[in-house]
Amino acid sequence: MGKSERLMQLELLLLSHPEGMRRAEIARRLGVHRSTVGRYVDELKKKVDLWEDEYVVGISNDEPMNMMKLSVYESLAFHLSAELLANHTEYHNPHMSSALRKLAENLRRNAPSMSASIDSMAEAIETGSKLQNPDYIKVLETMTDSWVSGKIVRIKHLNEKTGKEEETEFAPYFIGFYDQNGARRPISVTGRLRHTAAIQTIDIRKIHSAEILDETYTIPDNLKPFGKNEFNSPIESEDLIPLKLRIRERSVLNVFHNLYVNRLKVHDPESDGWIICDIEAENSIELFLKLVQCGPSVEILEPSSYRQKFIREIQKIASVYHLSGTSSV
Repeated sequence: MGKSERLMQLELLLLSHPEGMRRAEIARRLGVHRSTVGRYVDELKKKVDLWEDEYVVGISNDEPMNMMKLSVYESLAFHLSAELLANHTEYHNPHMSSALRKLAENLRRNAPSMSASIDSMAEAIETGSKLQNPDYIKVLETMTDSWVSGKIVRIKHLNEKTGKEEETEFAPYFIGFYDQNGARRPISVTGRLRHTAAIQTIDIRKIHSAEILDETYTIPDNLKPFGKNEFNSPIESEDLIPLKLRIRERSVLNVFHNLYVNRLKVHDPESDGWIICDIEAENSIELFLKLVQCGPSVEILEPSSYRQKFIREIQKIASVYHLSGTSSV
């Protein structure tokens, strides 16, 4: 969680406690060290009018706060959803209580009774008996950042079938609860395993670490968050590229077997013995390396944009060895 988010949480916490809060309690609520609270308070003072009395910190009653405007019906819907979320999660989630405090602040003037109820719920979440698990929250935040930014994430997770830890690269398509055999499961992330067409749902609790990579992916248009029964339908995505290749012999396709995604069509051999085939493969460095490995046994026909890109990269490689055209070594 970034510092700006922590400062927002601190501001919301103080707004909901006009009598002020002890620094030790703030540290417990935010899940940080007491010395860190001191730095946050100093930072928040730069933009918000705070008061202090020994170890108690408070926010000025006339301090305005710009909030998103929701109707009371929309607010109630969020309130009920949050209550379900609170009841079906194993670990304490500080984002849940801070979101509720924003909602309560939004309703404080026009619907004070609902605001008070939501504030009470946020209070109950913060002071409840749910387990504190900072590592779980960090993984959840990283997976969320990966999903929002559209970047591949490298994860280490427990394989429930083998019982062993695995490291893999993953493209998150959505995060949420997952129904299996009519039973509600914990918060999970669903997405595509790198270099495969396999769609997998992983329990966030089973992910031990997560690191965002500087490689993007695109969520297929035909993969809807609630259409989990449609995973067997073809995936159409910008990180998958439809290739038309001209190959010397069918055995060349063995080089690409790890890159196939849903589609492979091999046409009848031409008069010269060459074969045209259509495959859909992951648009990655691995694809480029496979094509280089094939040498003159494969020619890229389409798409022309990828053909030109491949030619440029080959020319760059040739220039390192001072080669051009058909020059010999």
